[in-house]
Amino acid sequence: MRVGFYAPLPPAHTGVADSAAALLAVTKVFPASAIRQAYDLGLRDFGENYVQEFEGKAPAVADLAGARFHLIGHLQSNKTKKAAELFAEVQTVDSGKLARRLHEAGRALDVMIEVKLSPEEAKHGADPAELPELIAAVRACGSLRLSGLMTMPPWSDDPEASRGYFRRLRELAEQHGLAQLSMGMSHDLETAIEEGSTCVRVGTALFGRRRKPLPPDSIRRCRPPAPEWPITRRRCWRK
Repeated sequence: MRVGFYAPLPPAHTGVADSAAALLAVTKVFPASAIRQAYDLGLRDFGENYVQEFEGKAPAVADLAGARFHLIGHLQSNKTKKAAELFAEVQTVDSGKLARRLHEAGRALDVMIEVKLSPEEAKHGADPAELPELIAAVRACGSLRLSGLMTMPPWSDDPEASRGYFRRLRELAEQHGLAQLSMGMSHDLETAIEEGSTCVRVGTALFGRRRKPLPPDSIRRCRPPAPEWPITRRRCWRK
């Protein structure tokens, strides 16, 4: 299966059928023009990792009717007000404090709870044992609509390595009566869907690999920037 087989794309959180999932196009690092190209091809849901980065892009995509932007990166509590202004959904709520800060921003917001199932210290998220208390805290915030759980397993070239983490998240969601599961990326989305994902976060398979910024002293040696990445429903490439 290829990502292109998701067309026509269902909007996020609409109760898509089993074995299907909403496609969240991850556009971190890519320019606003890449979002506009993807929008022209039918995508409507876009994921960003950083509040400050998307704040710079937002004016250039503000006219895209029906487009929804989702925060899928770690959110610091001092950026909750700005996040609530920019995003329709925050998928990375991991504490009661963060939930309350988003609520205090005074804007209706969809949220998911990020669960830390990986032993990696760099990963964020709530401990599974904390879920009952955290779910109660989020539901006590009237402006927040809790839809489900999100996780990010350890990186592996083998998609099967993620299966246990995806299965565990599904079990936790069922245990707590939550319908939505944000899990799976370009390299393991098929495994995630098999385990019940309702939202896959796909960047590389749509836009290609992200390029690291060049060091300042190398800019003079560079050629003029290449044209933007044209994308199709089946593949993307640079001219």
